[in-house]
Amino acid sequence: MNTDFTLPASILINHLKDARRKTLALISDLVDAQLNVPLLEIVNPPLWEIGHIAFFYEVFVLHELENAKPIIAGAGDLYNSFEVDHDDRWALKLPDRIASFEYMETVLNRLIDRLGSREPDAKETYLYLLGIFHEDMHIEALTYTRQTLGYGMPNLPNANSLNNNEANAGSLPGDAEIPGGTFMFGAARDYDFVFDNEKWEHEVEIKPFRIARAPVTNAEFAGFVNAGGYEDSKYWSYGGGVWLSKSKAKHPVYWKLDGNQWLQKKFDAYIPIKNDEPVIHVNWYEAEAYCNWAGRRLPTEAEWELAASVAPVNNESGINARKRLFPWGDEADFAERANLDAGLMGCADVGAFQSGDNAFGCRQMIGNVWEWTSAPFYPFPGFIIDSPYKEYSAPWFGYRKTLRGGSWATSSRMIRNTYRNFFLPYRSDIFAGFRTCAK
Repeated sequence: MNTDFTLPASILINHLKDARRKTLALISDLVDAQLNVPLLEIVNPPLWEIGHIAFFYEVFVLHELENAKPIIAGAGDLYNSFEVDHDDRWALKLPDRIASFEYMETVLNRLIDRLGSREPDAKETYLYLLGIFHEDMHIEALTYTRQTLGYGMPNLPNANSLNNNEANAGSLPGDAEIPGGTFMFGAARDYDFVFDNEKWEHEVEIKPFRIARAPVTNAEFAGFVNAGGYEDSKYWSYGGGVWLSKSKAKHPVYWKLDGNQWLQKKFDAYIPIKNDEPVIHVNWYEAEAYCNWAGRRLPTEAEWELAASVAPVNNESGINARKRLFPWGDEADFAERANLDAGLMGCADVGAFQSGDNAFGCRQMIGNVWEWTSAPFYPFPGFIIDSPYKEYSAPWFGYRKTLRGGSWATSSRMIRNTYRNFFLPYRSDIFAGFRTCAK
């Protein structure tokens, strides 16, 4: 990581304000009854979640840099996610809506006031970005919480800012041929900001492989469903079979059949599935079963990163040693290249955003849907806990599967080719799909 990296205070302030606008947009329109959510494993009480966002900034920025006194006495007993068990969050005596918003505002003003008095050094820049990216993650989590609970579509600040004509671009069949070779897997030490689980790049040998140019579409996944894929045990692994037996799933969680037409629930409304959009809200077991049915496989995490990051050597066999930050290059110009930041408030067709292609013609390796890989979430060689946020990765190693690439609701300021997401294999509430590789 670039230990000299700093950002101007003005940029950090803009990031803080932008993230907070989005968080408030996801909560402010909810009535009190909607804030009293049922106890579900896959959601948090919204008032707890926004308090936790403010508490994170307080602990990892204000306390770390100023040794500041707590703004709310006993806040750790309410909002520390590693001290307060998930199910216990429903029994807490949390501040009410008004007091919760006041706590968020107080913390935000303290953060901005600090930046207004001085330009940040490298440590301060890192801690501010850690807090901002943490809020970005919760913004996406609150978005899929609204989907889980069937609440109305949120009115996010960036909603519908992307060109809708771009979204209706059709399908993109076929595979890209990816050369193999020695690949530096993981984040380079000169990257400006990295999370602990990306550290550090290390050599892996990868054989040539073929990967789909686009994620699996609704139409393709409907073929699996209509062929009885959920009823045929030969497509399901042991873990997938256990999940299938418990869930009694017959199709993706938000699908339902209306005559001969599959409908998909989007927030509080059912709409006909769009054939050329990527299938979304499928878990790892469903992706694995589809691959077994289709005679394909999920990419390994290293294969996915190689495909997203490198270019051929002189258009011949072999790969360039230099990695790109994004599939198209090192420029963070996302507007015409990727469906991020809730700019479409949903998925685009898999053929959209051609200018975001990687060097081999794969599309949407950033944005639209998170993509499951075959890989369990494990640390890279030499992993050490060297971040103030010690619980970011270490407690989850071995239990989860990795996802790459970001979704339509992911923050563009946070995503890049080396970013690793990780969820339990039965989670279908997240904005996840997948692409396949030839066997």
